[in-house]
Amino acid sequence: MTLFTKDDCALCAQLKKQFDLSAMDVQVEVLGNNDAAALAHLAWHGLVEKARKSLPILVLDDSSALHEFDHIESRLLDRAAHYGVAAKGHGKQAGCASGSCALQ
Repeated sequence: MTLFTKDDCALCAQLKKQFDLSAMDVQVEVLGNNDAAALAHLAWHGLVEKARKSLPILVLDDSSALHEFDHIESRLLDRAAHYGVAAKGHGKQAGCASGSCALQ
């Protein structure tokens, strides 16, 4: 699994704070001006246009992708339970400042 994020994305930060992603075998790819490899990986999955509208994006092991925060959080909660990793609460979704939760 790969979670595509960016640094100033409140929703991305919420997921990274809520879950021990490395313990759950979830790779985190931070999209930004300095990481061509992360952008190329996003493009390989055909998700650049989707990322321009909203982040985070979770790419599953079967290469399908989840784009809605609630679905991503739910999948990560299931994965945390499977790996025996405690999640640090959930419920209230963080807000995003204008455009901060999208690839620009």
